[in-house]
Amino acid sequence: MDPALVVIIVVVTALIFDFTNGFHDTANAMATSIATGALKPRTAVALSAVLNLVGAFLSVEVAKTISGGIVDDAQITPAVIFGGLVGAIMWNLVTWYVGLPSSSSHALFGGLIGAAWVASGVDSIHFAKVVDKVLVPAIVAPLVAGLVAAVATIIVYRLKRAADPRVSHTGFKVGQVASASLVSLAHGTNDAQKTMGIITLALITSGSLAPGSGPPTWVIVSAGLAIALGTYLGGWRITHTLGRGLTTIEPAQGFAAQTSTATAILASSHLGFALSTTHVASGGIMGSGLGRDRHGVRWGTMGKMAAGWLLTLPAAGIVGAIAGKWASTGTSGVIGVAVIGAAVSIGIWILSRREPVKPEHIVDEVAAQAELHKVAA
Repeated sequence: MDPALVVIIVVVTALIFDFTNGFHDTANAMATSIATGALKPRTAVALSAVLNLVGAFLSVEVAKTISGGIVDDAQITPAVIFGGLVGAIMWNLVTWYVGLPSSSSHALFGGLIGAAWVASGVDSIHFAKVVDKVLVPAIVAPLVAGLVAAVATIIVYRLKRAADPRVSHTGFKVGQVASASLVSLAHGTNDAQKTMGIITLALITSGSLAPGSGPPTWVIVSAGLAIALGTYLGGWRITHTLGRGLTTIEPAQGFAAQTSTATAILASSHLGFALSTTHVASGGIMGSGLGRDRHGVRWGTMGKMAAGWLLTLPAAGIVGAIAGKWASTGTSGVIGVAVIGAAVSIGIWILSRREPVKPEHIVDEVAAQAELHKVAA
């Protein structure tokens, strides 16, 4: 196959991944605001989409980490990158279907590492960089976000006691809009960068860019638009899990969770850490739940999420390894991987239509929860 055509296929596939990343991670920014009624679902995803796009233009540090730090660009080919992307997309779609807030970022890393390892050898992986820039932030960031959210929630609820309940309730809803917007902006500075890094890596491995180059302007624009479009369509299944399945969220609590999440993501983006925004958002929500009530977290849901987190890297890595090895065999391999990937994606989408989760379902649950609060009061 013409090398230029392979690069085009990789670019298109990377943007498809970016699109799935958008609707998979919509919940990170907007689940708590939707759950408390601070924002209507459609308004929330539209606002998040715009700010994701803006955030994509604010930094390229994470993109540089992906394009020049995780794998050796001299030892892999665009076909290997294509296989890794297919592994990441498959895991994103499976976890979206079951409503599991797994990490799109770790799916990408797992797919890329698996494909490079099997197709190009273990020496093609920079394991020190993987530990420093991926694994350590994966552990530390959600813990820090959870701790900050728990402390912030305790402080906020103590201050709230002295205020008029109706005024504070409205005030924290307004605050949630601001904090959710900040999370969306931060998400664009981190997650949109990963697709930029992958496309840049493909251009470097094909010889179209010099090693060490940053993402061209057209790469930044296309990646920003793809993740924004995915965000606008909304990942309602995962929004339902984060907004209702992990803990019952009140406006003050949601404000604390979102503020801690945004702070952790922005700091990591500045340092070039390609962390999981899903892990950070989940940590912030869990911390805020514990800060309000030590029995306020549904540990069964948390356990399922944690299991998904642990499985993400190896699962995407296995699929990426198979796809990358097959794709690296030549034209028939690339076509075979593309056909099977498309068939599986369509199959998951058809299955999801049997039991759809729509914005209206979340609105109804928000209304029901508000009614329960009135009764309790």
